[in-house]
Amino acid sequence: MAGILVVAEPQGSGFRRVGLEILSKARELKDSTGGPLAAYVGGSGVADQAAQLGAYGAEKVFVADHEALASGLAAPHVDVLAKLQAENDFSAILVGGTAQGRDTAAALAARLGAGLNSDSTDLAAGGSGLQATRPAFGGQNLVKSEWTGGPQIALVRPNSFQASESGGSAEVVAVTPEISEAALRAKMTARKPAEEGKVSLEEASIIVSGGRGLGAPENFAVVEALAASLGAAVGASRAAVDAGWYPHPNQVGQTGKTVSPNLYIACGISGAVQHKVGMQTSDVIIAINKDEEAPIFGFADFGVVGDLFEIVPALTELVNQRKG
Repeated sequence: MAGILVVAEPQGSGFRRVGLEILSKARELKDSTGGPLAAYVGGSGVADQAAQLGAYGAEKVFVADHEALASGLAAPHVDVLAKLQAENDFSAILVGGTAQGRDTAAALAARLGAGLNSDSTDLAAGGSGLQATRPAFGGQNLVKSEWTGGPQIALVRPNSFQASESGGSAEVVAVTPEISEAALRAKMTARKPAEEGKVSLEEASIIVSGGRGLGAPENFAVVEALAASLGAAVGASRAAVDAGWYPHPNQVGQTGKTVSPNLYIACGISGAVQHKVGMQTSDVIIAINKDEEAPIFGFADFGVVGDLFEIVPALTELVNQRKG
């Protein structure tokens, strides 16, 4: 069969956005692998939503329905994916860089004896099929690499590509999961939901980020207040995270998370290249900084030069007033 297989993680009645982003990119790449574009969906009661992936370019969707596949654990998915690979001989398998995706890609690569390019931020046609790009040395350099054999497995950072519909449709194929006893030994005993009111950084349509210009960790309260008024996620620059002012999972940048919201508001962030790479695909970028020479003004759509401790609270108050 050859071609590309994209692992799409179900979420509610749809899919996590990173799977749709990868499918959209894979449409451009399928000719380099010499085969069709397929997707894999594993979970419990997910057959009805599988056809949605056709709109993003999947020509065939393999659906595995089993309660073990809804646990969030990687081992059951690896059993199913390894069997699919043995039967279809995909040239490339692309996985989103989620918690489950990272475990699945690593374990699948070990099972198949295949090469894994992790934290990929771009994919292109290469001499041996695909070429992956990933940041290195603290985000100061980009490394382009190819695989020496197949299947080529890539773990793709969320928000590296735009999810776009192609208007196509997919053939949905039910597969019978053959899950080993070993894969069922680990059990998910509990799940801790995200803190009430918190918005996922990768999925957020609005992000308010803070940097070293805040001056102290307690001043992130100003950023959090604006984010709360907008229903936004809170991000942070690498400098702020390295200083211990905000948790690492909230870091936006080449060595943090790549985001692509409708609106990105940067408060006290200078706009170093490392940070720019992580958020430059945002639809609208607003920068608030007292330094009119800050690099971020060079690529922001709107810039406000002034004291963020005056501007941000005033903006928060105005938003709350408009909301009534």
